[in-house]
Amino acid sequence: MSGHSKFANIKHKKEKNDAAKGKIFTVIGREIAVAVKEGGADPSNNSKLRDVIAKAKANNMPNDTIERGIKKAAGDVGSVNYEKVTYEGYGPNGVAIIVDALTDNRNRTASNVRSAFTKGNGSIGTTGCVSFMFDQKGQIIIDKEECEMDADELMMIVLDAGADDFNEEDDCFEIYTDPDAFSTVRENLEKEGIPMASAEVTMVPQTWVELTDADAIKYLNKTLDLLDDDDDVQAVYHNWSE
Repeated sequence: MSGHSKFANIKHKKEKNDAAKGKIFTVIGREIAVAVKEGGADPSNNSKLRDVIAKAKANNMPNDTIERGIKKAAGDVGSVNYEKVTYEGYGPNGVAIIVDALTDNRNRTASNVRSAFTKGNGSIGTTGCVSFMFDQKGQIIIDKEECEMDADELMMIVLDAGADDFNEEDDCFEIYTDPDAFSTVRENLEKEGIPMASAEVTMVPQTWVELTDADAIKYLNKTLDLLDDDDDVQAVYHNWSE
């Protein structure tokens, strides 16, 4: 995984602008609503909700906003029901792209996602056309500036916590887990007081595609920016080696 750290992207997205912060709050708000509807409003009995709350705090979402979202989802029987949909397709030079969305209107979301691919000279494919090129894993990113432990000490704690893999990058440590073990590992690290810049179940590419053509890079960035700006889109995964 060396050389493909997501940490720089994560920091960039966090610091991008207030609009980006508003978008991530919208994304997390929908995840809270889904988690509450699936497992109840008590985090102690709902590991998925605990994970979303941890993600919210990592993105500096205020506690009262988190609590309001939980209460709204728990108390409002007539609230919007979000449906999870996934799209797969190709960007320039065959870059593989997976888009996860939570939507209350499949037609709107499908149209917007298709438009984002088309405007970036890409195309939507059929289900499964690129997902076989990714592995689903829990991924935890630790900022070196926020963690005082040395790599060996941290690695022992991480592996004891149940993680599968530990990598050191220039600016961060990357931890990978089985998706089913993610919540347990994250909570074990939380108990150890280890600060996490990011913690999520994600799609990790098995191979990476390098782009050297300026137009290809421009068009791929256009697709990714349009998807990032869409409130229905929860996450975008790709195998472009930026």
